[in-house]
Amino acid sequence: MPRDILACIPDRPISLEVFADDFAEMDRQARMIAGWGGNIFVKIPITNTKRASSAPLVHRLSHDGIKVNVTALMTLSQVRVVSDVLQGGAPACVSVFAGRIADTGRDPVPVMAAAVEMLRDIPDAELIWASPRELLNVLQADSIGCHIITATNDILKKLGMVGKDLSDYSLETVRMFYADATASGFVL
Repeated sequence: MPRDILACIPDRPISLEVFADDFAEMDRQARMIAGWGGNIFVKIPITNTKRASSAPLVHRLSHDGIKVNVTALMTLSQVRVVSDVLQGGAPACVSVFAGRIADTGRDPVPVMAAAVEMLRDIPDAELIWASPRELLNVLQADSIGCHIITATNDILKKLGMVGKDLSDYSLETVRMFYADATASGFVL
């Protein structure tokens, strides 16, 4: 199945993730996956399930020429460690899960802005704003210079609303509420 996808998209970056928890097995899987095509970034989680850092593995893979996408980062200390091990390595992506940071009640923008700065001196490393929750995140990612943002179709469908007149949007909302109430058939 991954090879079918790669045949359809031969000229765009694609991230495919290892699924092991043992670093030796992650290494084996990463090298196999990387061999499937030059446009592949191998996703390596920042830790395994035992909270052991994958930094040594990321360093080894990156410096062996394997493009990595280090994933599931949520702290600046994790970004700092990853930026250190990627220095001088192959092209890489650093996926900070900004949406999950926001799910904890924290503003992800300062974290993401600081991550952009940490990666500035690594020309082949791109920051991914992963797991966005709303259209505003696309605009926030752009405003801080984030390189990539993952976006669901639901978020992409809202792009046409950027700059929409809020009075008109308010009226549309009232009309929607009224239509829903009428369609319910409920009578007081």
